[in-house]
Amino acid sequence: MIKMKKNILFTILVFFLANIQIEAQSDSILSKLSFELDFRFRVEQDWDSKKQDGTFRDDRTRLRYRVRTGATYNNKWYALGFRIRTGDQNKQQDPQLTLGKGFEEFGTLPIGFEKIFFQGNHKTLTYWFGKNSFSFKKNNELFWSDNVYPEGVFVEKEFNLPNKLIEKITFKGGHYILTSRGTSILNDAFFQGFQSLITFKNQRYKIFPAIYFLRNIPNIPDGNHSFDLDYTIVHVGAKFKTFKAKNLFIDADFYQNIEDYTINENINEQYSSEKTGYSIGLQYGVLNNAKDWKIKITYTCLQKYSALDYMAQNDWARWDYSSFNSPDGRLTNFQGVEIVTGYNLTKKMNIIAKYYFVNQIIPTGDFKETGQRIRFDLNVKM
Repeated sequence: MIKMKKNILFTILVFFLANIQIEAQSDSILSKLSFELDFRFRVEQDWDSKKQDGTFRDDRTRLRYRVRTGATYNNKWYALGFRIRTGDQNKQQDPQLTLGKGFEEFGTLPIGFEKIFFQGNHKTLTYWFGKNSFSFKKNNELFWSDNVYPEGVFVEKEFNLPNKLIEKITFKGGHYILTSRGTSILNDAFFQGFQSLITFKNQRYKIFPAIYFLRNIPNIPDGNHSFDLDYTIVHVGAKFKTFKAKNLFIDADFYQNIEDYTINENINEQYSSEKTGYSIGLQYGVLNNAKDWKIKITYTCLQKYSALDYMAQNDWARWDYSSFNSPDGRLTNFQGVEIVTGYNLTKKMNIIAKYYFVNQIIPTGDFKETGQRIRFDLNVKM
């Protein structure tokens, strides 16, 4: 770990020293660099968290924070970029650090690269290689966490349509490698996605059907799995602005895993048909400018195999794979509600409050797990 930290810091130092030399040679090159920095401070309270054996986890209060910084070089038709963040490098879903936990008494903090990528742009064609954001359209983090930055290749092509109904259609495709196994690329644990994003006139209506292929996926993360399995998930998502002059939105998602698990002897019969998920959200307001506010409520029901649980969000509850020596969350096989309120203090500073209430669908032990959580975030961008 110490060696890794030194390598990261050395890489960052080389990058900035190189840019200092570039600045001395040409101001025009420096003008093509853009820098980013953001900070989050979080207060979080958990209670009513029942475990599989019917006992309750202790109520928990945590003070947490996250820092991210990066730079992007933008040329005429391509960009090179990177971003680093705080966070446990074995926990891709969660970049937040908890004050006073696990880093010795006032010791140094773990950091890692969140993104490193090359991106090309040719009119309506965009593509990237490396490690970058999840580039498929989504309404929320229930299928894929915003904190999980996949490694692979991605391409999208946009078509503008000269008609009165549809404004444009965008086709997206990507191949992400979860774990390289050093043999054929088809033997890797990988994710492939294909999506079309249909935008209607005035951008009030968007529909985005997709199909996702996950192959050779460990049933438990971080090397403690007992078998691999495949997912083939059909997704239909939509977002509507209900009134042209009002910021009132409805979003909805439907997921259906079409793999047949009844013939898989590794999967318990009670879970073999648990492959459907859906969510619906109602939002008023957007956070664009100072003094803007919003409120949103989302209901979701995700059966066990409707998504890959340790790549989805881990915000809604405290359920994880700690009993298998993994810090990753396991947030499928649940139904619940999220209530979000937010207010922009300035254009680049806001306060977000979130409340979660969840129940397990099928118990993995003798009792169904439960949980309630409330959190308050202060977010600042530079």
